[in-house]
Amino acid sequence: MNKTEAIQEVVSATAGRPVVFTTGYACRIAQHIADRPGHFYMTGSMGLAASVGTGVALATGTPTVVVDGDGSLLMNPVGLVSAGAIPDLRLIHVALDDGAYASTGGQAVPSDRTDLAAWARACGYAQVLRAEDPGTLGAMLREALAHCAAPVFLHCALTASDAAVPPRVRGDLGDHQRRFSRHLATSAPHA
Repeated sequence: MNKTEAIQEVVSATAGRPVVFTTGYACRIAQHIADRPGHFYMTGSMGLAASVGTGVALATGTPTVVVDGDGSLLMNPVGLVSAGAIPDLRLIHVALDDGAYASTGGQAVPSDRTDLAAWARACGYAQVLRAEDPGTLGAMLREALAHCAAPVFLHCALTASDAAVPPRVRGDLGDHQRRFSRHLATSAPHA
């Protein structure tokens, strides 16, 4: 599975749901596939997707999906610690692990020496799963969304190369944030 295939599965499974995409290629690919009001694009804030997603899940009480990168996750592990410390947090944390900081030139990320799944489990995530192909990821994500009552971690092993990555996120970032906030206010049940 490559990053585009993984994000396509996330987009297909989450129509109408809040999804926070990590900075870099993940948000670019997501916007290219389907630019939706429920998509929040992290731009220039690597390492904070899980923190933002945790806030959204707490504020809305609705299952929230975070699409994170291995480099982003390793840069700021406090997102794992915080999410795992809230036993009834309705968060599905998808970690795309390609072993590279793709957005900054492809430098190696030491994710091959770090067991991200064990890390999530140790932080308190109720369920930790691994997907190696798009179909498995889609099925796991749909199941997690249908029954999400506690933090779930989906580790996605990315081993295939991507085609050309789309250009940077289009539009004013402030406008994207306001659109996302309006979406949350009108579609999510509040806790």
